[in-house]
Amino acid sequence: MATTAINDGYVVDAKRDRLVITASALGTVFEWYDFFLYGILAALLGKLFFPADNPTAATLASLAAFGAGFGVRPLGALLFGWFGDRIGRKYTFLITITLMGGATAAIGMLPTYASAGLLAPALLVGLRLLQGLALGGEYGGAAIYVAEHAPPGKRGQYTSWIQVSVVGGFLLCLVVVLACRHALTQEQFDAWGWRVPFLISLGLLAISLYIRLKLSESPVFKAMKEAGQTSRNPFKDSLTYPGNLKRVFVALFGVSAGLTVIYYTSQFGTLYFLQGTARLPEEEALLYMAVGAMLAAPLYVAFGALSDRVGRKKLLLAGYALTLFLLFPLFHLMADGANPALAKATASAPVTLTLDPSCDYSVFAPKQAQDCGKAQAFLAKRGISYERSYGEAGSGRAALGVGQDRIEGFDEKGYVAALSAAGYPDRVDPADKQRWKIILAVAAMVALSAMTYGQVAAILVELFPARIRYTSMSVPYHIGTGYFGGFLPFISQYIVVSTGNAFAGLWYTIAVVAMAFVVTAVWLPETSRRALD
Repeated sequence: MATTAINDGYVVDAKRDRLVITASALGTVFEWYDFFLYGILAALLGKLFFPADNPTAATLASLAAFGAGFGVRPLGALLFGWFGDRIGRKYTFLITITLMGGATAAIGMLPTYASAGLLAPALLVGLRLLQGLALGGEYGGAAIYVAEHAPPGKRGQYTSWIQVSVVGGFLLCLVVVLACRHALTQEQFDAWGWRVPFLISLGLLAISLYIRLKLSESPVFKAMKEAGQTSRNPFKDSLTYPGNLKRVFVALFGVSAGLTVIYYTSQFGTLYFLQGTARLPEEEALLYMAVGAMLAAPLYVAFGALSDRVGRKKLLLAGYALTLFLLFPLFHLMADGANPALAKATASAPVTLTLDPSCDYSVFAPKQAQDCGKAQAFLAKRGISYERSYGEAGSGRAALGVGQDRIEGFDEKGYVAALSAAGYPDRVDPADKQRWKIILAVAAMVALSAMTYGQVAAILVELFPARIRYTSMSVPYHIGTGYFGGFLPFISQYIVVSTGNAFAGLWYTIAVVAMAFVVTAVWLPETSRRALD
């Protein structure tokens, strides 16, 4: 029998529930495909859309534009949250996915910096802002829509498909980018082939709209509308509803911020580490990411279902605690497996750099004027960790120490020769790589993300009252993901470049997760047994 009534008034319809989960999950896959595409191609887009005299600065500028898309997500949450609580869940996330797909396809049609000058990055940032605006409304709509169809006791399991579909979007993006790179030469891809993955989003948009148009409104919203209980001003009501500001605070600093930095560290932090520090070619790094993500992706659903049984809060705290203990060991395991020669050289012949304390070094400068700045830029470009010491002020000089060797001033050829003699590889030797270590580390990072992210939609939906649910959950979620997570690639890479320590960027993740652990432990209630009406 397809439809069965259950005790508390919920109706289980297997065919309807499959359509609800499929439509919401596929839409989320396609939407996150659009958003991740920029992150994966950030280094190339930096060269194409920003002045490329300084490759490090161009990459950081590209990552800043990536973060800008996240920065506008809270505005999208406010705008589409208002519509979602006023006119309904279904029509709101039809609008968001249309906006997202259109903006992504438009990026594939943009002129580059070489042909349009400063207009190119301006247009790129503008489209990133539209993407962020759309994504600010998408997640809340999909999560609420699925949760409000789910029977009690299965909300974690049902909504976990929304979370695993985020990984699905990342994997789809990897597959499309790798297929394009494999089908084209490097020159063809850099010249025009990079546009193809962006233009493909038009086809994905058509599929998603076709499926979502078959959906009806959520039963909880229909019941509220029939009873005349929908909010007239969701934003005002979110601020004035008793106890809601505290719930928003906990959702932001205890839930969204913590699990988001774990997720983005497992994806973009890992990718940039493999490419920049471990010196792996981009295609190979993407393949490791794909394999690790595929191995661990089912855990999103498994942990979502587990949260229905053991509770959301316990599982979230356990994921945070494991991340705090395992983050640095996993990245060291990754480095050791990807580039054993580099790891060995770093341990046996550590690099030191003696600098002028007043050194004029800017990671964004096209060229460094002083020797001390040139030396730091040289090491940053090669992903080599080093310790700093300080010499005479006002000289602008630098001295590179590699093991027992010391080179005064900036001498690029001398630096290269000294590093090579100490065992620092210019390229990774395929025979030295221990691939199982890389895959294990990547899969473990995805597993930590699954442990914290798998039940997040259920937590946020259950935390807020139905009449202001869309607005109340979307705003803190997207502030957390937009600012704490969206700027993680930029902040972590800036820390690495500024400190000279390839692992220093991980301290940002540690700090945010530690904060989230405390807020969750003290203020987050257990929500798994709450009714949604």
